[in-house]
Parts: sequence; C-alpha cells; structure tokens
Amino acid sequence: MRVDKYLWCVRYYKTRNMVTEAAKKNHITVNGQVAKPGKEVFPSDKITFRKDQITHIISVIDVPESRVGAKLVDIYRKDETPAESFAHLELIKLSKEHYRKTGTGRPTKKDRRDLDEIEISETD
Repeated sequence: MRVDKYLWCVRYYKTRNMVTEAAKKNHITVNGQVAKPGKEVFPSDKITFRKDQITHIISVIDVPESRVGAKLVDIYRKDETPAESFAHLELIKLSKEHYRKTGTGRPTKKDRRDLDEIEISETD
C-alpha cells in the first residue's frame, strides 16, 4: 500500500491530499529515507512524519484494506512517539495562552523583547 494511502487509512491525516503535500515537503520518511507519496509500505516498516509540531514515529503492523474506524487503528500500527513530544506541545500551548490573550492583535516590539528575555533566561 502507498504511504499516503496508509497514513490516511490509519487516520493521521484527514485527506490523502494533505499526506501528499506533506510528502512533497519531505516531512515523511520510511525506514529513515525520505518518501514520495507513492512509496510502498509493508509490515514492520517504520514511518516517521512531522505534523502539528510533533514528530510522530509509527511502526506498521498490518496494512488495512481501506480507511478504518478510530477504534480499529491500533490493529494496523504501533505508535512509538515519545511522550516528551506531546508534553512539549502542551508547554507551547500554555506559554502562548499565558503570553497573550487571543484576539489582542500583533505583538508589539516591547512584547517581543520581553519574550526574548524570557527565552534567554530559560536557556541559562
């Protein structure tokens, strides 16, 4: 099965066109090699792709016939994405909420400088 169809079938992407665009941007690798949308996927392959600021790592257990329900996805793949990736995304969301209220417009130059100071102090 093609990698674009597989990722669509196991519900990582809403449409096959979205998977194709990600593959064209080199966001998808199969067994460590950059994959085109038509790359064949077999059981025991390891697929790595970047979506929503998270690098997902999945192992192919089996290839479905067509798109499967959300409850049946675990039959066809094993998710090996580190938990730190999801924690990092949660931290990013919290920092954005803390920094600015939604709908208050673009950050000012002072806001940007304050944010830069916070980032510098965290790395020390």
